[in-house]
Amino acid sequence: MTKLSVNVNKVATLRNARGGNMPNVVQFALDCERFGADGITVHPRPDERHITRNDTRTLSKVLTTELNIEGYPDPVFMALVAECQPKQATLVPDPPGVLTSSAGWNVKENFTFLKEITGQLKKLGIRVSLFIETDLENIALAGSLGIDRIELYTGPYAEQYDSSAEKAIKRYVEAAEYASSIGLEINAGHDLSLQNLAYFKTKIPLLAEVSIGHALICDSLYLGIENTIQLYKKCLIS
Repeated sequence: MTKLSVNVNKVATLRNARGGNMPNVVQFALDCERFGADGITVHPRPDERHITRNDTRTLSKVLTTELNIEGYPDPVFMALVAECQPKQATLVPDPPGVLTSSAGWNVKENFTFLKEITGQLKKLGIRVSLFIETDLENIALAGSLGIDRIELYTGPYAEQYDSSAEKAIKRYVEAAEYASSIGLEINAGHDLSLQNLAYFKTKIPLLAEVSIGHALICDSLYLGIENTIQLYKKCLIS
């Protein structure tokens, strides 16, 4: 079964635009769990322009499904993860101030750093996922880090899907099969939607988890969050 982790960053963006606590991000996350989400993802950035570190702390105390904390593993991020003890930490190579995650790790250039970070997280008993692209050599190096999973960056897949779904998925299938063969589990995220998710899942049936925020929250404006979560979960049945 492929799990659906709902990224609630955009809910926090809406709250922060006005100040106060509307919408209530924590309650929204709890409602997502109640409506069938298998987990909640947050990506607290240094400027706290959406999810804050306090949001993350609160969520870690009240969620009953899996908490996935994404981010660049600087000392502030690592301290937050150590405090909150999420089920999973997803390491993302985002520089400060970037709008959204738009590339995976170059493992060769960051191998020593990532190896050390992975060791720290594993000592805490936290599952480690690495945000990565489909290059097989890069994935092979990632397999030497001691991580548990990779999260395939699916932005290029989403961009190409409408023009040629078959061409768009090809390298992802190859990457997933190779990663699985060296003992890594497969997550995926970025620009997955109701339009392209079911095909992705059909072609990569061993998919462990998808993390979806922007498209899912946009759909919920029209469809309601409960209905939207159920529609996304249906895409993951194959």
